[in-house]
Amino acid sequence: MIDALNEIFSAARVRTDAESLTAWGRDWTRSVAPAPAAVVFPEQASEVVALVRLANRRGFKLVPSGGRTGLSGGAVASAGEIVVSFDRMNRIVGFNATDRIVRCQAGVVTRVLQEFAADQGLYYPVDFASSGSSQIGGNIATNAGGIRVIRHGLTRDWVVGLTVVTGSGELVECNHGLTKNATGYDFRHLMIGSEGTLGLILEAEMRLAAPPEPQTVMVLGINRFGDILEVLACFQAALSLSAFEFFSELALTKVLEHRQLRRPFARAAPFYALLEFDQGETEQATAAFEACLAQNWVEDGVLSQSESQARDLWQLREGISESIAPFTPYKNDVSVKVSQVPQFLVEVEAVVSSRYPDLEVCWYGHIGDGNLHLNILKPDALDVSTFYERCHRISPQIFEVVERHSGSISAEHGVGLLKRDFLGYSRTRVERRLMRQLKAVFDPNQVLNPGKLLVADSG
Repeated sequence: MIDALNEIFSAARVRTDAESLTAWGRDWTRSVAPAPAAVVFPEQASEVVALVRLANRRGFKLVPSGGRTGLSGGAVASAGEIVVSFDRMNRIVGFNATDRIVRCQAGVVTRVLQEFAADQGLYYPVDFASSGSSQIGGNIATNAGGIRVIRHGLTRDWVVGLTVVTGSGELVECNHGLTKNATGYDFRHLMIGSEGTLGLILEAEMRLAAPPEPQTVMVLGINRFGDILEVLACFQAALSLSAFEFFSELALTKVLEHRQLRRPFARAAPFYALLEFDQGETEQATAAFEACLAQNWVEDGVLSQSESQARDLWQLREGISESIAPFTPYKNDVSVKVSQVPQFLVEVEAVVSSRYPDLEVCWYGHIGDGNLHLNILKPDALDVSTFYERCHRISPQIFEVVERHSGSISAEHGVGLLKRDFLGYSRTRVERRLMRQLKAVFDPNQVLNPGKLLVADSG
């Protein structure tokens, strides 16, 4: 197999050393040990086509790898697969100012795209804590959301064209950057969120927007979780929000300790909300804050007075994932309709408090779009395998609550390996059957990202 790979790639672009296999064989999850056979680094489409066709002939499997920032094991190669890294397919290859469309390879880092847009006097709004290392191909494969979904939507909303190689080795160009295209099935949207199970994304045409007004950030201390939705409604009635995030006191404590930051205000609160909005609406935001204060929904707040202070306040929210990483968290990334969040949280809290009474539970998330991150932190005395097994056993009880509310077991991190067995809590038997049938059409020999997203049987 390695000899065959060397016929496609130069020797420097095929790695089999232990360090490379470990580094490129996994993402941010640590519950599954990486064990790929090799890592390859394509530089052009023809190499990816040749690789996929070789995999079909020889019967080996391929795992696509981007920035490896995923949290569901979607980029883990644990059974002798070939990892396909897009690190070297990292160029912006075209830009049309009239259409405001940039064409980029899959390995372009999210922040590079954001900076390119800014250089053109434009804006790419999809953003998250991992933007400095995540790649556009991975963002598309998981339909990444992030911190500004409430105003700007998901990655899906900015993709106007894709070039992909299917699991049978066919090169397909989807939509060609068109705004309007009523010619049947849109394969672009099948690829978005498919986690590399239908095709390997090579290039994407991404739509850019006019830059927003300068933004102001406000952090509020909130007395009760149920009041957070009251605060959201109050502010949304008064102004247009770009972001509405929340985090618990435990989450804030972890960030303050990890990043050596100061509290936003003197008194601790049970919960916090971070809001971002146009600078021109500061007066309306101040009035909304005073109305919330009068209702006893909030007990304190701070408003950014400069760009640097706004960045510092954002650290309180964006630093959470990094700050809890040393505690090997078991992550739940769930969503329901925004209106159902208060009741949903009450029911989930009942499960959590009864099943995890001895563990720290860290809440945060994008509550403005109904997305909650529930992180169970591992105690030092508990080994990783025992901890993950315990959490995995309890997860169905949380997902039963999700199912009752017609929610999602994975709002933005994908299904991957870790949530594959629980897909039935969000997708019906009919939907799962249709998904498997689509997989068979695009990847008939099952060479792409095996074991991810779908269980192979009829369940």
